[in-house]
Amino acid sequence: MMFSVRSVGCLAALMMGGLMAAPYAHAQQRNPQQLMGRTVLDEPASSYRFERFVIDSPDQQRRWRVNVAIPAKTGKTPAPVLYALDGNAVAMVLDQPLLDELAARKAPPVLVLIGYDNELRIDSPSRTRDYTAWIDRADDEAGTTQATGGGAAAFLDVIERRIKPEVERRANIDPQQQALWGHSLGGLFVLNTLYTRPAAFQYFLAASPSLWWAQGAALGDPEQQFVQNVHGQPAKVWLMLGGAERVGDRGKRDMNNPRVVAHLRRIGGATPDAALQLSTRLAKVPALQVQYREFPGLGHGPMLPASFHAALHELYGVADRSEADGKAPAAANATE
Repeated sequence: MMFSVRSVGCLAALMMGGLMAAPYAHAQQRNPQQLMGRTVLDEPASSYRFERFVIDSPDQQRRWRVNVAIPAKTGKTPAPVLYALDGNAVAMVLDQPLLDELAARKAPPVLVLIGYDNELRIDSPSRTRDYTAWIDRADDEAGTTQATGGGAAAFLDVIERRIKPEVERRANIDPQQQALWGHSLGGLFVLNTLYTRPAAFQYFLAASPSLWWAQGAALGDPEQQFVQNVHGQPAKVWLMLGGAERVGDRGKRDMNNPRVVAHLRRIGGATPDAALQLSTRLAKVPALQVQYREFPGLGHGPMLPASFHAALHELYGVADRSEADGKAPAAANATE
């Protein structure tokens, strides 16, 4: 269910996204070698066609693969656009019936899937660098301090200066209907984008944001600077969380595993009610519309497809498939 933070005095406490800590300091999904497999990107075009381009980082160390879903039938009216992080993973939750339903809308959206130029579902080391605005210094299971992250500003520059212009060259985009969606560290990136460049998008959808990163850095000065300097820039903000996350249910964890212990120590960087308090504070900022939605019973991994499907429902009015995501096979739910 969806709540407006402006109209609800007390929301159930939000918990932060629970990513497994790897033997090194970057956050990692449970199966870091999971591949995309066959997706709609490999199927013949019907209601949407996909165009692909690749962007290299200035140091040639990373390559971002961008798949742009453009409605097959387009009118003269500029289209709304949704930029989605972890684009390889998002491609796996799209299917032709959903694309057909989107294409049937009065104003079919353009979907921009920003991933990495490989076949991994999620490229954990790359996204950890790109999606985090602050260096995280934490001890791994061996007690060795590792420092990772801090590349969000550079990655946002890539989106703004290189990806957006190429998308706009390929599709007729409405610059006043741009949305940004991200899950976990991607959700953290969405919030940092709101803080630092609130005019870059009109809709900010943060699913299971990893507010614990770098000892809760996002909850300190960055938030205060945003609140004091946003100057009435309008935006709509969605915070989404799985019900299992909210109550701290992270599934079975082997407390004899040093990796698990190290991970739990890291997520202590923010209190259990940190996101709740953030929601209520942001709701007081003039011109912001803040909403929170909880997905009963869902853990961190299944929140990726559920929150993306919910985003399509909220933004474009298609049927909400998020409830079905909670009934996915266990193998699909195992990823964080």
